[in-house]
Amino acid sequence: MSRRLVNITLDNLEDLPRRCRRCVFWELDPMSGERAVDSGDPGLEKEAWLSATLLEWGSCGKIAYVDGVPAGFVLYSPPLYTPRSVAFPTSPVSADAVLLMTAHIIPEFSGGGLGRMLIQGMAKDLTRRGVKAIEAFGDLKWEEPSCVVPAEYLLSVGFKTVRPHLRFPRLRLELKSAVSWREDVEVALERLLGSMSPERALRPV
Repeated sequence: MSRRLVNITLDNLEDLPRRCRRCVFWELDPMSGERAVDSGDPGLEKEAWLSATLLEWGSCGKIAYVDGVPAGFVLYSPPLYTPRSVAFPTSPVSADAVLLMTAHIIPEFSGGGLGRMLIQGMAKDLTRRGVKAIEAFGDLKWEEPSCVVPAEYLLSVGFKTVRPHLRFPRLRLELKSAVSWREDVEVALERLLGSMSPERALRPV
């Protein structure tokens, strides 16, 4: 079984699950996001966001392939490129951090270490670029798949709360601690990424 990790580009954007490919939750502010959905083609906005982010900042995501089949992905970027982030009550994201936007492992590929592969790839990329930390908005009342990561999982894999909230705390992971992520944390990350979107969320609309 061959596995490889590549940067998300305009050429492979279509390899994201359909639901995620057309989602602009993080890429646009709430009002613009609603307009994009109403217009019927949020996918075009996704492309525009990716193009601008790649041009101005660089790599902002990874796709994992197993035997040539897309099996999972992770998206991340500075808060400047995620307008939705300012809508959270615990914003803003720290100036020295990059926001973990969303991540997903196709259910049939869960448990194979792809979560570890994606997170390590992201951490390596960001460390090389001088980023000091990763932050994320967690959901303390997470019950079903959404674009916001469950807070309990973030806490279980080493993120620390930097701004508490009853629903959406902001959490942070220092990248210097990424070297200490080993089997226990990696397994928890795998469970996190595999649990965020059930199979039904991947069915074409």
